Amino acid sequence: MNKIISKEYFSENVVKLEIDAPLIAKARKAGHFVIVRVGEKGERIPLTITDSDIERGTITLVIQRVGVSSAKLCDLQIGDFITDVVGPLGRATHIERFGTVICACGGVGTAPMLPIAMALKEAGNKVITVLAARTKKLIILEDQLRKYSDEVVIMTDDGSYGNKGLVTNGIEMIVEREKVDLCVTIGPAIMMKFVSILTKKYDIPTVASLNTIMVDGTGMCGACRVSIDGKVKFVCVDGPEFDAHKVDFDEMLLRLNAYKDLEHIANEEFQKNYTEKIF
Repeated sequence: MNKIISKEYFSENVVKLEIDAPLIAKARKAGHFVIVRVGEKGERIPLTITDSDIERGTITLVIQRVGVSSAKLCDLQIGDFITDVVGPLGRATHIERFGTVICACGGVGTAPMLPIAMALKEAGNKVITVLAARTKKLIILEDQLRKYSDEVVIMTDDGSYGNKGLVTNGIEMIVEREKVDLCVTIGPAIMMKFVSILTKKYDIPTVASLNTIMVDGTGMCGACRVSIDGKVKFVCVDGPEFDAHKVDFDEMLLRLNAYKDLEHIANEEFQKNYTEKIF
């Protein structure tokens, strides 16, 4: 069991937890994730490691409340214990000196982008981060990303902060003014799809992190199957990062919607039980 050391709300539905996990903190690299479980009968949830502190022996996770399992995790308090935290898992991000790199992230995809931007900067790259969200209050980790970026471009759908527009508008602003050697994108699948379409137009190598489709995290359940250049891959063991221009995003989007009805039923039941406990 792993103790929660600190807790911070980025927004009403996005929580940052610092967790006691010294061995994981020592071994993790950019791109790695962990599997967490709340309760003996809890669902396994894959979460990318946002940061770690070897001296404190802690790792940092950012969780968005979207369903029953994530709600249970978000409701834990400082001093509570998470039943299981297993990792680090997955393949670490390939880091080298590429030149100028765009880190394009949307929503809570900003959390797994932070360690990647950090590693890219430490390797000597020029890092330009495009940070996108629907509105200003959903922008997270801006100050941390500015620390490891040569430039941060903020994009909001409603224009409430930074520039009005989508993440692709921010990317295009950059590629029209200077040569870009690599793009890394993390966020909703639909966002990564259109980032990939745009960067392919400009012939910019692009890496996409497909962590949103993972379930079991060990390659046994098969739920994270994706087609990469026509071949079947498992995101949790072969990824989570792939050449974005070879990803069949349309197939991935269909798979992401496969359990929507069941998730909706489970969430309604959870909310009903939660309300009954309060009243």
